[in-house]
Amino acid sequence: MTTKSIIHKEIVVRGRVQGVGYRANAKHIADLLGVQGQIKNMPDKAVWILAEAEEPVMEQFLSWCRKGPAMAKVTEMEISGGPVQQVSGFTILH
Repeated sequence: MTTKSIIHKEIVVRGRVQGVGYRANAKHIADLLGVQGQIKNMPDKAVWILAEAEEPVMEQFLSWCRKGPAMAKVTEMEISGGPVQQVSGFTILH
């Protein structure tokens, strides 16, 4: 029996990503794909995302994050790994 391995990513997205529905759209996509995690606006106008999913799903989510919703303009994305935290659901933090 094979077990699917979950990976953990912390993502910082920069550009025009606040005030354009980025967090709500990211939650929608995460829920559709089955990505677990959290997302919040940062004081420096970036968006921070903690995401956990199987690798193929994570790649789809990261691909969406690079573009964002229609009104967003992503100029930079930092991605780092880390230990899986087994978060449940995908939550918008305020």
